[in-house]
Amino acid sequence: MATLPNPLPDLASSGLVLPPGSLVDATLDGPWHEPLLWYADGPATPRDWPDLRESGRRLGLLPLLVTGGRRDQWPEDWDLCPDDTSYPGDHDAEEVLAGYWTDYADDEPGDGTAGGSDEDTPRPGSSWPGLAPAPAREAAEDADTVAAGLAGVVAADADAWLGGARIALVPARRSADIPAAIGWSGPMNHENDVARLCAVLRSWEDRFDARVVVLGFDTMTVSVGRPPATIEEARALAAEHYAFCPDNIDQAPPHDLDAYAEKAVLNQEAWSFWWD
Repeated sequence: MATLPNPLPDLASSGLVLPPGSLVDATLDGPWHEPLLWYADGPATPRDWPDLRESGRRLGLLPLLVTGGRRDQWPEDWDLCPDDTSYPGDHDAEEVLAGYWTDYADDEPGDGTAGGSDEDTPRPGSSWPGLAPAPAREAAEDADTVAAGLAGVVAADADAWLGGARIALVPARRSADIPAAIGWSGPMNHENDVARLCAVLRSWEDRFDARVVVLGFDTMTVSVGRPPATIEEARALAAEHYAFCPDNIDQAPPHDLDAYAEKAVLNQEAWSFWWD
């Protein structure tokens, strides 16, 4: 995909104040021709994300928290695939989600559990309901402030649920493009070209003030500056979440979109995804 010049090779002379860290060029097919990201050698602090957001943005670098997860897999072990990654702007979010919805709805068992019980909730097996509208309420805070708050919470207690988190920098102009910029392969069993998921993340940026805050080997957490505030809005968005990451519902009891909408979407300022 077409990219702007990568500032990572000149990171040492960039003027950024960084902790000790490493540049990563390791991919599934061998070393990449330039670094894909930088990440710190030690644990993140609550100030890392907002500080590097402010100083790195002028260079075309965005902050990210990376986690080793339960298996202690850091970015050099993530099987990155930049050569297989297209450009997010070449894909339409609704077309991408509609295709996933159709593909994965056809695979659902016929017991009705995954679809929930409310008549207003789209369910696998039905036709694609379309994109959820943006919430009617205005955002209470700037999207980057919400993202910094989530990053601070994760950094302060990372060991409790992530197996540790470290600050990283990625050459990207918008948060939604971070997975594509590094050729992230976390959703490989769902989608081989992560840029298609990034097109959805771009749409979530526009409608819900979403920001990619944390990536692991196969996990993603995004902050949400304007989450759905009514159960109707949450149920509409739950269909998008199912198409984006079916494992969030299929692999997590009670396998019910109604319950997922209420517990994981309604008024939630963080969305977490995991691909099997």
